[in-house]
Amino acid sequence: MVDTLKLKELLIEKNMTQEKVAAAIGMDCSTFSRKLDNRGDLFTIGKIQKMVETIPLSKEEAASIFLTL
Repeated sequence: MVDTLKLKELLIEKNMTQEKVAAAIGMDCSTFSRKLDNRGDLFTIGKIQKMVETIPLSKEEAASIFLTL
């Protein structure tokens, strides 16, 4: 399970838009938005890695977002 609330908060903190992140990871913005609203499939490992690099996220931030139970 992805902590999408925390991801959205960090996007705001780091002045990143959903549109910028979606484009950087090669995903349609509407698909990215659905995933953030938990209305779609989970992010793949590859997409997560690209987000970590693009936003950027520390290892701790990434773990707290993408490795939640």
